[in-house]
Amino acid sequence: RRAWAVQCCVLLAAWKAAWGQLRYSVAEELPKGSFVGDVAKDLGLQMAVMRLIDRGRSQYFSLHGKTGHLVTAERIDREQLCWLLEKCMLQCEMIVEGEMQIYDIEVEITDINDNAPGFREAEMQVKMSETTALGSRFPLRDAKDPDSGRNSLQSYELSGDEHFSLAVQADHGSDRRPELVLAKTLDREEAAFHELVLRARDGGEPALTGTARIRVVVLDANDNAPVFSAAEYSVRVTEDVPVGSTLVIVTATDRDEGINGHVKYSFHKISDKASELFHLDDDTGEISLKKEVDFEEISIHEIEIQAHDGGELSDTAKVVITVTDVNDNTPELTVTSQRSEISEDAPSGTVVALLHVQDRDSGANGQVRCSLDAGLPFRLQSSRGSYYSVVTTKELDREEVSEYNVTVRATDGGSPPLWSSTVLALRVLDVNDNAPVFSEASYSARLPENNAAGALVLTVRARDADWGQNARVRYRLGEGRVRGVPLSSYVSVQAETGALYALRSFDYEEVREVGLWVLAEDGGSPALSSNASVRIAIADENDNAPQVLYPPVSGPGQGWSGVELAPRSAEPGALPPGSLTRWLVLAVAAVSCLFLAFLLLLLALRLRRWRRSQLPPPAGGALRGVPATHFVGIDGVRAFLRSYSHEVSLTADSRKSQLRLSPASCCDTLPARPLPDEPALLLGEDSTG
Repeated sequence: RRAWAVQCCVLLAAWKAAWGQLRYSVAEELPKGSFVGDVAKDLGLQMAVMRLIDRGRSQYFSLHGKTGHLVTAERIDREQLCWLLEKCMLQCEMIVEGEMQIYDIEVEITDINDNAPGFREAEMQVKMSETTALGSRFPLRDAKDPDSGRNSLQSYELSGDEHFSLAVQADHGSDRRPELVLAKTLDREEAAFHELVLRARDGGEPALTGTARIRVVVLDANDNAPVFSAAEYSVRVTEDVPVGSTLVIVTATDRDEGINGHVKYSFHKISDKASELFHLDDDTGEISLKKEVDFEEISIHEIEIQAHDGGELSDTAKVVITVTDVNDNTPELTVTSQRSEISEDAPSGTVVALLHVQDRDSGANGQVRCSLDAGLPFRLQSSRGSYYSVVTTKELDREEVSEYNVTVRATDGGSPPLWSSTVLALRVLDVNDNAPVFSEASYSARLPENNAAGALVLTVRARDADWGQNARVRYRLGEGRVRGVPLSSYVSVQAETGALYALRSFDYEEVREVGLWVLAEDGGSPALSSNASVRIAIADENDNAPQVLYPPVSGPGQGWSGVELAPRSAEPGALPPGSLTRWLVLAVAAVSCLFLAFLLLLLALRLRRWRRSQLPPPAGGALRGVPATHFVGIDGVRAFLRSYSHEVSLTADSRKSQLRLSPASCCDTLPARPLPDEPALLLGEDSTG
């Protein structure tokens, strides 16, 4: 049978541990640090982070972090904590941080016999008439022993006089009230006073005792005692009743006259707490409120009132004051455990906080409803008992909201309702889920040829919506070749700023355009990247002089009749821009027209002179050595056989033009067009001769 009982206890402990509840017992008055129980072993936890939840009240226990032992945090006095309670149970809650699991721990404080019974008054006085009938009983003040069980008050003993005996009356529960019983007729003339000793004894080992002296005063006859109008008075008051209010009036009457009929009232039996709250008028029997009552502290107060006349005869009545609840306590919202940071890719349903809520009111006033602000990606989930979990409803996006201040509101069911709130600050940690984005999909720039090496071409920009290292963008060039040479030998990009530089001087006549890709890569792991195209157009500059293509110069002594007066090619942009260019072109055209007019005039003058001179034909043959086809023809008129050349120097920064004519290179006469195989004839020579 004993083995079966042990098995049942083990199964019961395992069942309670499985349901998150542990139970231990410890004796009172043990020193601080005394062992209570091995929590880690009983729960089967190994190297877990555990702590007791602080509710703002006194903490009588602490949890040893290394061993998992529950120990006392201070010396515990059972009588102070559990006055008049048969069992003294202290409760605390423990949380396992990694699991966010709550465990209830109950510790029973067992009593030791550390208090002796005691009377509130060391000396009592009882007055009775000498005509008091035998067997009459007179209630005495009872003794109090804060201990419980066998260590509490067990018996009374009376000694000192044969006129009296002691009777013990069982009261509510285990209370024992001593009564003085008249065992022998009194005679005031024989003895006006009787001295007695009342001793109270508890059941401890060894037993402790307390004593009180009783002085019995024998009075002359007073044959009528006061009588209350009711044996028990009941009254209900709300806990917000104002101080000074009259709660109830007790009334007792005495049919005697004079001093024997004058009734006075007093508290006969009252607790220390009730004596602080209530006041009794000894003449009127009016009970009023001295201090605010609290339903959550004590809801029912029981008081015994004694009415005694001038002859010291008395009667007792019971007064029951019931305190009713009002909604005077706001809900208490406590953050038991909370995350301060959460990754933005945390799955939906991730727990971010564990809350505990309670309301000390009763009924609907103590029913609490919790809520969150609307529009947030969180919801409340009932955990166990009065615990709530705040969980996510979807994956978070740090780029949209980087920090949340979640307000949790607890509202009770009172009218009007009371509420309290707390704010949970939650920072969203970044995940590398955004690639860099260029400000433009493609870039273009113009770079003049003959640039200096290291010249800045343009700057590309890319932004990353992530944060920290994930948003740090670095730039690099894509693979490519220019005229068979790696692209990296022509241009480079600064990794941090995105500035694109030319590494060499470009020549428009060789490279007119460079196309490349710039890649932007963030600092995440793994890294994300994007690219943008860049087109660099090389702008031409006038860095090449015109070249004469025809006729080729074969020797220094060979002459020719015409020269090329214009460059063979001109690229777009070679001439200076602006109005100055237009004026220079007009000036060149005007000079050319004047020069042509001068040539025509000179030709006309020579023809006229020739006709007048009527020179005889010369005897020599035709002049040879002049190329027949090398001349400049203007509108079908043959030019004189003399070659001229001029240079026109036009610059963008000068408004002056220079025209230079060279001297004649051959003869002054105009030849006629010869036959292909015949030499050309000079003017005036007879073609027949």
